[in-house]
Amino acid sequence: MTLFLLISVIIVALMFDYINGFHDCANSIASIVSTKVLSPRQAVLFGAVLEGIGALLGVNVAKTIGAGIIASDTITLNVILCALITAVIWNLITWWFGLPSSSSHALIGGLLGSAFVHAGLNTINFVILVDKVIIPMFASPVVGFFVGFMVMCAFLRLFYKMKPDVINRRFKRVQLFASGLMALSHGLNDAQKTMGVITMALVTGGFLVMPEGKFEIPIYVKIVCAVTMALGTMSGGWKIIKTMGSKIIKLKPISGAAADFAASAIVLVASVFGIPLSTTHVVSTSIMGVGSAIKGRSVRTNIIGNIIIAWVLTIPCCVIMSLIIYSVLKHIPH
Repeated sequence: MTLFLLISVIIVALMFDYINGFHDCANSIASIVSTKVLSPRQAVLFGAVLEGIGALLGVNVAKTIGAGIIASDTITLNVILCALITAVIWNLITWWFGLPSSSSHALIGGLLGSAFVHAGLNTINFVILVDKVIIPMFASPVVGFFVGFMVMCAFLRLFYKMKPDVINRRFKRVQLFASGLMALSHGLNDAQKTMGVITMALVTGGFLVMPEGKFEIPIYVKIVCAVTMALGTMSGGWKIIKTMGSKIIKLKPISGAAADFAASAIVLVASVFGIPLSTTHVVSTSIMGVGSAIKGRSVRTNIIGNIIIAWVLTIPCCVIMSLIIYSVLKHIPH
């Protein structure tokens, strides 16, 4: 039964990774689709390749998810399975409504809810939770807005003498590079969450032994997760791409490049420090910052309101959902 449960966890984890790919692919390719730098088909292929490469470049975020937030000695396969089911359901709901919510926070909320029901509050490492989840959750949108605003102001200052048509024509290549950097950083941060969960499941199920005091991600787990996220990205998430690429502000190559440079810089720094950041929040607020630098009224506040609602509700809703799912599935043998 343990083997069956482990296989179930891995299947649902890869489903989460795949859905994360098409749910969050808008983070890296929305701007180049909106500005027609690449066609939608070219953009998803471009993003998929770089997402996959990014997923193989580090493990710090995976370690935070797999062995940081929840005490490893209290984790069971049931806890992991319920967390993953919760994250998958939440991602599908928000994708259906075109809301760019956080896959990271959905997974973390799911882990918190199921772990709490299973072993109580003592299983949660509140120091790491606060330092690497709660503080970044509130700080990253502010930083994203500020950096996006500053980058766009710098661009406007540097190129104010050039005609708009000339600027946008020349910035198409710059935007392509910026978008590629965003895809790379998204893969580096987001795909690692699934790597951490699968490795946690293999250790919990007794199929992988870790050196004492260490948490290492096997190479085959890295490859499978990288490929799965890349495939998810290739399937596209057109509702969210539309929201990110045109509903917040109408992007041009110069503004799209500014937003992608700002967001990718923040996500890359977070990945180095093992912070499972919401790339969705960073990208969306970077776009808002860029729009405010151009013209404050160009930012569509009704869309921002929907994004903020999804941002605030993700973790508490997923905690509650996971509580319910675990209560239903708790009789599955360990």
